[in-house]
Amino acid sequence: MAMMDAEQMTLDCGKTIDEISDYLESGRSPYDPEIETCPECLNALDALSRAGRLSRELIAADAAELPEPSESWFHGVMTAVRAELRAGRSIPLSHPDPRVTMTVTEGAVQALIRASGDAIEGVFIGHSKIVGDVEAPGAPISIDITASVAWGESLPGAAGAVRGAVSDALARHTELNVIAIDVTIEDLHRPYPPAPLTSEDLS
Repeated sequence: MAMMDAEQMTLDCGKTIDEISDYLESGRSPYDPEIETCPECLNALDALSRAGRLSRELIAADAAELPEPSESWFHGVMTAVRAELRAGRSIPLSHPDPRVTMTVTEGAVQALIRASGDAIEGVFIGHSKIVGDVEAPGAPISIDITASVAWGESLPGAAGAVRGAVSDALARHTELNVIAIDVTIEDLHRPYPPAPLTSEDLS
């Protein structure tokens, strides 16, 4: 089991998720050219940074009336983010030249799903799962998504917004035959605190 866990924590480029996480926590200093010029490492940095930022925003919110999502929920989210950094299955993309083979990784599609959902105000994606034979062009695919929604938001409205955003993103960037997108709201959280104004906002 330990060997499997260690393997799952290593990106295809050879860097481990722990190395990427430590580098992020150090403020990306000193500059590491191996990480900063590697597409997989940059994707991992972006995913971990976004998840960490959203988690901190939720924790920073005033929880006097409603507690932030539990630590176990955050742990599950970070576990899902780390799993998404693995390539997973290869999803074919068509190309006019039959000699050319193009694919997008399952992990990249899951990262796209997360980014699409997290971009909706008041929504924090927990986990996503692509169900079906993604390696067979045209095969029916369903998407299972869990999310936390800010207190006071319409739950059906939030679920519909996630469904629409994910559907648009998948149609734009993949050729998956998505027949269903199921969104489960499994937590409520306090609304994110307003972001501090920057010098650009004040200029």
